[in-house]
Amino acid sequence: MSIAPGWYVDPVDRDTRRYWDGEGWIGAPIPLDATPPDGPPPVEPPAPASPPPPAPSRPAPGAPGSAPPAPPGPPTGPGQVGGPTGGPHPHPGQPHPGQSHPGQSHPGYGPPPGWPAGAWPGRPPEPRPHGLPLAGYGARLVARLIDFAIVFALNAVVNGWFVWRLARELEPTFAEWWRRVEARETTTDPLPQPGQQADSLLIVILLIAAALWLAYEVPSMASGGQTLGKRLVGIRAVPVAADEPLGFGRALRRWNTLGLPTLLWPCFCLGFVLQLLDALSPLFDHPMRQALHDKRAQTVVVQDRRTPRTTPKDRSEPPGDTP
Repeated sequence: MSIAPGWYVDPVDRDTRRYWDGEGWIGAPIPLDATPPDGPPPVEPPAPASPPPPAPSRPAPGAPGSAPPAPPGPPTGPGQVGGPTGGPHPHPGQPHPGQSHPGQSHPGYGPPPGWPAGAWPGRPPEPRPHGLPLAGYGARLVARLIDFAIVFALNAVVNGWFVWRLARELEPTFAEWWRRVEARETTTDPLPQPGQQADSLLIVILLIAAALWLAYEVPSMASGGQTLGKRLVGIRAVPVAADEPLGFGRALRRWNTLGLPTLLWPCFCLGFVLQLLDALSPLFDHPMRQALHDKRAQTVVVQDRRTPRTTPKDRSEPPGDTP
């Protein structure tokens, strides 16, 4: 992945900015506190060539003591200041525009040429997997809430009868507990035990809930990287290695990390704690913002390029170049 073109702090003179076009530095530097123009700097006219120095007087050819003329060669000395295209070199020690930096064949996630490895002047630019911007946490949260609402509606239809039966089994226990709360009793007598079918009903409810979630999410993620919630928000999941469909195996591994803990909810809410940690993990992962289920399946969530996006407003301080 290449560094996005933009204005960055000049590695030679850190009181100025220069424009990085994705391959090299171009244009003249501007003061660090000045507002960069939109896009690259205007093309500068080539510097006029300096007149050649007067040739020293030489004896006429054939005269005694004269040497044969030397063959013409490339200019040397202070007059040779041009880069590979003949124009002025952008900065001493810096590559010419379009020329890669020595020892650095691909920018990757590293700093622009001239900065040592791991020495960005501020926060480095965010990676763009396969040329797509990463999805924000807010968009991912909204998409997940939409998906949870859909799965909850499916459970209300399929699981409703089992939930009603479980409530009937737990009713004596809850009624006695509530009576003691209202009467402010401090007795240590145990509460009535739930009905004999309570445990079985709870297991059935959790299995059905997990199965409905799997049937809703895994096939749609395998084919297009999007559930209905992600499609409405305009984000999708793609493999880290290539921009291609996830496939059933990768989509199942991605769901397992987040969906299977549903079966552990009766164990002191252990399943809920694991799912909460998974949901919050993108806030602490840099630079790819991967959740735990993304790391398990080697996926990353990006903005869908098929969704129109507005151009961000111009800022005087582009991200990643604050000294």
